[in-house]
Amino acid sequence: MSANANAVQGHKAIRSSTWESALPAEMPDRAVDQWNPEDFAREQILSLVRRVFFANGDRPAKQVVFSAVERNIDVLSICDRVAKALAKQTIEHVALVDGDYGPVEETCMRPSSLRSTSIKSRSTRIAVNLWRVPRAVIGEVNHGSGTGLHWLRLLEELRKEFEFVVIQGPAAGTSSESALLGQLTDGIILVLDARSTRRAAARKAKETLDAAQCRMLGTVLTHRMFPIPERIYRRL
Repeated sequence: MSANANAVQGHKAIRSSTWESALPAEMPDRAVDQWNPEDFAREQILSLVRRVFFANGDRPAKQVVFSAVERNIDVLSICDRVAKALAKQTIEHVALVDGDYGPVEETCMRPSSLRSTSIKSRSTRIAVNLWRVPRAVIGEVNHGSGTGLHWLRLLEELRKEFEFVVIQGPAAGTSSESALLGQLTDGIILVLDARSTRRAAARKAKETLDAAQCRMLGTVLTHRMFPIPERIYRRL
């Protein structure tokens, strides 16, 4: 069985959340006229934004973490697209947090720094209502604070300045910090890659997050190849 098939099966096996989508890889040249992967990806991202951030419910999602199953999966590009799509759907302020910060002793922000200047003023404005929060802004050393306290303070400050926050989290399969973020935020979305993610790895990551009682909002499968039915090929 191919790696691609394994990834797709693994994705289906862990489906127990409120939202699920697949982002495509490039299609064969002769299929371009029939199907546009970029348009499809855009529609999938917009569907994610509407279902996750604007769904009616008792617990709305305002701060959401995107966490890959493995380190080699590009989560930042997905977070970037989600944040930009989200900013177009609201007039509220949105933050894109450039995450995966490494060891806590090298990255925790001093409480005094959080109080002295706003996060927004030290971030890069990339749209009318969208700011990218770089690692340098939240990477100041604070040896006296543990990981949990650091994130608790940071998320509190982000909540004061932004209505919505999209966070690039550490890989769920290799870092316990992703589970911590899933507990402290409004939920977590797992990101899988159709080319490399194995069913066992995806299941283990989900089980770890479930054990930590994280709120699973959904899964995203990237680089999925959509086969073209033979009957369509015959018409090309």
